[in-house]
Order: sequence, then structure tokens, then C-alpha cells
Amino acid sequence: MRSVVIRDGDLVLEERADPIPGAGQVLVAVKAAGLNAADLLQRRGFYPAPPDAPADVPGLELSGEVVALGEGATRFTVGDRVMAVVGGGGQSTRAVVHERLLMPVPNGVIHIAAGGFPEAFTTAHDALFTQCGLAMGERVCIHGAAGGVGTAAVQLAVSAGCEVTATVRDPARHADVTALGAARVVDPAGFADHGPFDVVLELVGAPNMAANMTSLASGGRIAVIGVGAGATAEINLLELMRSRARIHGSTLRARALEDKADAARRVERHVLPLLATGRVQVPISSTFPLDDVAAAYDAFAAGGKFGKIILTA
Repeated sequence: MRSVVIRDGDLVLEERADPIPGAGQVLVAVKAAGLNAADLLQRRGFYPAPPDAPADVPGLELSGEVVALGEGATRFTVGDRVMAVVGGGGQSTRAVVHERLLMPVPNGVIHIAAGGFPEAFTTAHDALFTQCGLAMGERVCIHGAAGGVGTAAVQLAVSAGCEVTATVRDPARHADVTALGAARVVDPAGFADHGPFDVVLELVGAPNMAANMTSLASGGRIAVIGVGAGATAEINLLELMRSRARIHGSTLRARALEDKADAARRVERHVLPLLATGRVQVPISSTFPLDDVAAAYDAFAAGGKFGKIILTA
């Protein structure tokens, strides 16, 4: 197989032996793999892979076809189209994935879209619904709404009948996010004027936290799942007490198999029907063949994108 390998901060393509699926695992011929901020962090040495994933091969999500089954793997058969969030190794032409992490790719959904679905929609669904308990009709603020997780979160909240305020720094992307169903798309500097919010999904980080606190409704919840603009913020605890608010953070990558499998089953049950019918979509910013992986990382780092950047095998 061919794999993207991180070597001294550079990205190189390397030939490696195909992995062999173990008990409960599936070997997937990867067709597409979404690029994520975590991949850039791993390249810089700041986000190491968990012990059960390749240490030097990035890639947190993939789609492809089942080509072999390990002992006891029964959820899928050879030839099935599948996708998954993985701990690493997604940017290869072959990847071993535990069958409990895999989801079927709905009929009519192409692999390029499926390759950018699992991480974005699982992260957004887990943060909004499992952790924050988002309910129909609530008011939601989604920061960084033009990226992969942001576009997923906007669509999921809209599908639940919520009123969405989305923050997007680039004015050229406001119309794109509005088209996803957001009630309003605003510059981050003025988002608090459109509160109060029952839920705030923080994908940017520290600069928004003070205004997040003052814009919360009573009983409001803040989920921090991105800190690209800064990880250290000062919080007024009186504001936290006044609104009886909750703040929590989360990542998917380092969770135990049980937790990640639970998140996958929730997405299968609640989100895949929306994907299958076109009620939610995976906006694609651009695609790059595996041979052009360095250009793909450069495009991601440049910012200003709408939706996902996808590597194709």
C-alpha cells in the first residue's frame, strides 16, 4: 500500500506492506480521506496518534470498500462501502478499522463526500446532542461555521429545528453558510448582539470565551471542541453562576473503543438518514490526489475554505 508518512515535519509517500486485520477488524481499500486540523497539528508534533493507530501516518477519517475481514468480523462483507472516524492511518490506500467504528456509506453518496463526512458530522453531533443535549427550537451559536465541523453543525442544528447564528470571519463565505440554513451569519466581533443562546459550539477558541459567557441564556451550555485561535482564556465565574451555565470540552481521537463506537451508532441512527436523503451534505472545498498531499495541507493551512479538503487514493 501507499501511505502518507510524517518524517521530520515533512510529508512523504511511502510503500508499506498491507496491514492484516485482527479480531473484529476490517481491511478497507481507502478511496477518500478528509483532511482535518488535527492532521496539521500531528505534522508539527503537537497531536500524537493514540497507541492503536500508526504513529507516523495521519488521517482521522476515511471512506472506501471492504477488502478483507478479520476473525469474528461480521457487520460487513467484502465489497461493502464503508466510512469511519479512525485514530490515524486514514491517509493510506489501505487501512485496518475495527468493525464497530465503521458506518455504511448510503446509496447515492460518492466516496469523496463520504471521506469528509465521519469526523465532521460525528464531532458535531456528539458535541451538540450527546454532550449539550440540544433540543428542538433552541438557539445555537456556531463559531467557525465555514469549516468542516462548522458546516456539519449548522446543518444538524437546522435539521433539529433550531435557530442558528453562525460566525464566519471571511465575508465571502457568509452566503455559503446562509445557504446551509443558518438564520444569520455574522462576523465574530458582533455575535453576542444576537443572543441569548442556549448552546454555543466553540470551534475557534479563547478569543470568543468572554462574549460566549455574556451571551448565554439561563441554563446555557458551551462546548469547546476547537482552539486554533488560542487555548487560554479568562472566565468570569460570576457570569457562569448567573446563567447557571455549563462549559465542557471534548475530542474524539483518544476515546476508548466503546465510546467511539457509541458515537458512531448515534450518527448511524440519527444522521445517516439525513445524508441519504440529501437533507445534510458534505460541502467540498477541493480535492487532491494522494500524490499532491503537501499541496492539500498547504491549502488547508491557508484558510478561507468552505467545507472539506479531501485526499483521493
